[in-house]
Amino acid sequence: MYSTDGQQLRKTALYDMHIAAKAKMVTFAGYNMPLHFSTGIMREHNHTRGSASLFDVSHMGQIILSGSGIGAALEKLMPIDLQSMPIYQQLYGVMTNVEGGIIDDLVVTRWAEDTYFLVVNALRKEEDLNHLRNHLSGFTVEYMSDQALIALQGPKAVQVMEEISPTASNLTFMDSCHLSIGGVDCFVSRSGYTGEDGFQISVDQAHAQSLSEQFLASGVVKWAGLGARDSLRLEAGLCLYGNELNETISPIQAGLLRTISKSRRPGGIKEGGFLGDEAIFAEMARTPKRCRVAFVVEHRAPVRRGAKIIDNLGDVIGVVTSGGFSPTLGLPIAMGYVQREYSVPGSGLNAIIRGKPRGIVVTEMPLVPTRYYRSAEPLTTQP
Repeated sequence: MYSTDGQQLRKTALYDMHIAAKAKMVTFAGYNMPLHFSTGIMREHNHTRGSASLFDVSHMGQIILSGSGIGAALEKLMPIDLQSMPIYQQLYGVMTNVEGGIIDDLVVTRWAEDTYFLVVNALRKEEDLNHLRNHLSGFTVEYMSDQALIALQGPKAVQVMEEISPTASNLTFMDSCHLSIGGVDCFVSRSGYTGEDGFQISVDQAHAQSLSEQFLASGVVKWAGLGARDSLRLEAGLCLYGNELNETISPIQAGLLRTISKSRRPGGIKEGGFLGDEAIFAEMARTPKRCRVAFVVEHRAPVRRGAKIIDNLGDVIGVVTSGGFSPTLGLPIAMGYVQREYSVPGSGLNAIIRGKPRGIVVTEMPLVPTRYYRSAEPLTTQP
């Protein structure tokens, strides 16, 4: 099977299961991926909000970095205090370029004293690997080509996990561990990209189908595709690389100050020392001219990526980066960038849709509250 540009499409280890489940397959990041299944995006979205859904995210890149001193070396590429991370803790982060733009956003886990595990975006994994190998000479940069990645998401995900792997159900948000699920060796984290509680499981491709079958056999879990994943992350105010993020957008413009550890910020004990630090610190000092915001749309027609945003005088003051219908709210929503003076929640603006201005209103993020599982005492020991 080939894409429209003649490139041979890759299949995940769960491709045959998707076909058997009557998935509508689409091309994404060089892979043949399920957009939705027979029930459709809206029902998959709502099932994730109310129960538990299984997502195949094996198109994403999984990378192991290791070697004596790898933490210090990687800190030159990421503004995170990696050497202070406890073993098996995860953090959401970014890799920056010399101009302060974002090469990719990712999740990093400290597996051991001198070993880190990255999950990177499907569209950026080749660029990421080249960047890492160019800057981490002398260290091991291993791409895990034989690993699948599945995400069990929703408020009943923990109920399902308790029946299959009680140890994993004891994890809290952004904690992780290596364990066996139903006799299958896995790396499990309590995380995801839907705004809901849930788990991401890295597993050998040879066992991905049997593990997925265990989850689906619960009677609670149903398949969900990329369409529901996108509408869920949009409601949660989460960025998508290529839409909200690229190499010309800084973490400050994107509202991702949390990806810069306090110790790495100006005045911190490990201030700077990463690519683009001067540009990013200068932007922090003066505040950027544009920033990322969320909108609700005052009509039924959705606002799509690339739509111009104008003020009441008709001047262009921003652009939509993501948009679609929110099944949870029952109305169209969007994200985009606007000039800072227009970023106050409640500000009324217009987006150009089919050549006509349509009312949009800046709102708080997330548009739908997130429900990550946190506890008073974070996990400190691993099984």
